[in-house]
Amino acid sequence: LTTEVCSHFVDSGSYPEGLKEQVQKSLQTLESRAGCKFGDSENPLLVAVRAGARTSMPGMMDTVLNVGLNAKTVEALAEKSGDERFAYDSYRRFIQMYADVVLGIDSNHFEKMLRRAKQKRGVNEDHELRVEDLERLVRDYKTKVFVELGAEFPTDPQVQLWGAIGAVFKSCSSSRAKTYRELHDLSEEGGSAAATVQAMVFGNGSGPDSASGVAFTRNPSSGDNHFYGEFLLNAQGEDVVAGIRTPAELTMQARLAHGNSLPSLEEKMPKVFRELVAIREQLEKHYKDVQDIEFTIQKGKLYMLQTRTGKRTTQAAIQIAVDMTNEGLITKKQAVMRLHPSQIDQLLHPSIREDAKRQVIAKGLPASPGAAMGKVVFCADEAVQRVNDGEKVVLVRSKTSAEDIHGLHAAEGVLTTCGGMTSHAAVVARSMGRPCVAGAGQMEIDEAAGTLKVGEFVVEKGQKLTIDGSTGEVLLGDVPTVVPKVTGAFRTLMSWSDEYRTMQVRANAETVADARLAKDFGAEGIGLVRTEHMFFAGMRITAMRQMILASDTRDRKDALHRLLFMQREDMTELFQIMEGQPVMIRLFDPPLHEFLPNTEAELSYVARAAGVPVDRVRRRATELNEANPMLGHRGCRLAITYPEICEMQARAIFGAAVEAGRTAPSKKCPMAEIMVPLVASVGEFKIIKEIIDKQAAAIQKEENVNFEYRVGSMIELPRAALQAAKLAEHAEFFSFGTNDLTQTTYGLSRDDTGSFMADYKAKGIMASDPFVTLDEDGVGELIKLAMTRGHSTRPDMKMGICGEHGGDPTSIDFCQRIGFNYVSCSPFRVPIARLAAAQSALKAQGQPVTETIAAKPRVPTFGPW
Repeated sequence: LTTEVCSHFVDSGSYPEGLKEQVQKSLQTLESRAGCKFGDSENPLLVAVRAGARTSMPGMMDTVLNVGLNAKTVEALAEKSGDERFAYDSYRRFIQMYADVVLGIDSNHFEKMLRRAKQKRGVNEDHELRVEDLERLVRDYKTKVFVELGAEFPTDPQVQLWGAIGAVFKSCSSSRAKTYRELHDLSEEGGSAAATVQAMVFGNGSGPDSASGVAFTRNPSSGDNHFYGEFLLNAQGEDVVAGIRTPAELTMQARLAHGNSLPSLEEKMPKVFRELVAIREQLEKHYKDVQDIEFTIQKGKLYMLQTRTGKRTTQAAIQIAVDMTNEGLITKKQAVMRLHPSQIDQLLHPSIREDAKRQVIAKGLPASPGAAMGKVVFCADEAVQRVNDGEKVVLVRSKTSAEDIHGLHAAEGVLTTCGGMTSHAAVVARSMGRPCVAGAGQMEIDEAAGTLKVGEFVVEKGQKLTIDGSTGEVLLGDVPTVVPKVTGAFRTLMSWSDEYRTMQVRANAETVADARLAKDFGAEGIGLVRTEHMFFAGMRITAMRQMILASDTRDRKDALHRLLFMQREDMTELFQIMEGQPVMIRLFDPPLHEFLPNTEAELSYVARAAGVPVDRVRRRATELNEANPMLGHRGCRLAITYPEICEMQARAIFGAAVEAGRTAPSKKCPMAEIMVPLVASVGEFKIIKEIIDKQAAAIQKEENVNFEYRVGSMIELPRAALQAAKLAEHAEFFSFGTNDLTQTTYGLSRDDTGSFMADYKAKGIMASDPFVTLDEDGVGELIKLAMTRGHSTRPDMKMGICGEHGGDPTSIDFCQRIGFNYVSCSPFRVPIARLAAAQSALKAQGQPVTETIAAKPRVPTFGPW
């Protein structure tokens, strides 16, 4: 039943005309192929109603198994199979699942009854219950349904079937599905479900040759080309995913690596395993991507239930793309197009330092890589609440479900005591880029007491814990981490991206650490040096405050003279690190009041440090106070009022260029590119450029050296965009500061939109936050206007973007389409920008985004049973 049927059902509350007849006809075809009849009291066909979607959303939508069971068909199933325990186990599973998914009764009610039954029998596992235990559970389950609803559990198979179909369709509108789409930027229009009605096969039979499993054709955590998966004997599919008991490994290699004592499928059923390996190879060749498959083994016969493109970590996605290219399955261009650029952010998670002191208290399965530290919480709601209060948390659960998705997203990492590498927690954590350790079975959680007990260790709620999703280790406290580097397959994919990229990627950086990191990540220069950030530390802030508190120009120049040497030293290091690559330096931008404190204690401290009376500090702070400082005395306006600030910065920049040139192998001075911020008029720019030119001439004369430099204008105000043709007569380049340009175009404060932006997005007024993704219709039109007018005056003028939009893939695509020369972003987003720029260039050449959707058969067919 297609997504169009779901959309009709969700919109109208009814099914399309003629659908029931079509379903009945298809059901008859299924009966013919299976050799049994739906609802028959002697030879019953049971079905599964499985959910699908236009975009795979693992675990977010519902499935109902064993549909068609009632008091008569369960007896027939027992007689036909010769296994009464298996028949009643299937029946109790069906009631529990149907009551939860279709009737809306909390599954915990049934879980408690199941636990009591196992305690009474003195067993630990579901499959150890006897027939009489299961018959009693079926009766108790039905009674619970009547108590909760005041109606009997439905026994008519047709009623059951349509109830399950409706529930599957409704699950696409559940809160968890909506949250998933929001987190993954999927449209609500693409949120319709499809329902597949499929003949049941059973892995929960009592014999040693029945099982259910989940597998990935390659390791979705690391990307290694190893068959990866788990299975459970005498179980149905939901047991593996739910993490109710720890599963066995598919391969002997994985069993030995993870220290699992249970025999692998390769050892337990070698013939079935070989068949599964052959199917693995067939699926990868067909779909040309990693597949996430579900299978059932019924009395030694392998059945494939479903396949879909496998969710994977970014590390795995990169490794798989590179490996499949080398194997000839896909091309380099397809490899570059396969990964969404924002996924790279997952790869830039820290890892635990090799020399860090580790107090390992437990070990589980390394389900999703990366290190995460946070305060322990035991429920998803508390995770969200603490994160909103500014804390970092690690979500600790026995197992997770789809209802925990908001907590999984909020947490730094996830730790579970049950489940395996394909459990819900593992799959969702990998898709979100969260580190995860699963199946740490030696831990005991007491949610009521708010404690996690591991042997002699007791970890209380709110205590710090570190998890290593790459090794499976659980460590006490906050363990030091290190930033990752671009190596291996990541470096290969980035080099392929650079082959196709036509737009430069630079970094926003003003510290030595940021500049080095940006260069390691492949930045081709610095597109924004925020010089004011160099003044906040140590003695610099004192000198800066002395300059602000100066009573006359002479005192101000004395303070600036001290800042000159500090600024020149910083600039020299930046020039040296970038080794001749572009370095674009923005002159002082923020309002001066940001450097002065507010409280009386802080005012007194500043007065003592600056050697002035506290009244003078208080008076100066009052003088500098502005009603709207972001539109006040800042940017180039400060240099108009206090030209000595601009003089000092120009001397520092040019002096640094000369010093860097002396130590460079070529002995050539690097070219400094100076940006004038918050320009609104040509008059402002001309005055400041004259100051810069005068200082450049002075330095060249003093140092007896010649060097080149450029002075450009930042376009951050609508008026500057409109005056671009005139500005280009004097400015040698344009740098679009899209943070301020968005603020001044919209009349919005970036810091204050959080309180209402969600309402605007929910009501369709804005598709996305304009401070995250560039507004093409408004801000974008101003940018295009400024480019056209600027190029009309100076055809070869270079232009780029230095706002945070420079690291947003959608905004980068816009920059590529309009012909920008470069984008500049924070160092950690440089790899994202490199890949996004390559994809944009390839899309302009007609290269499609790689999809892994198989063609629909013209006529529905069924293979041999």
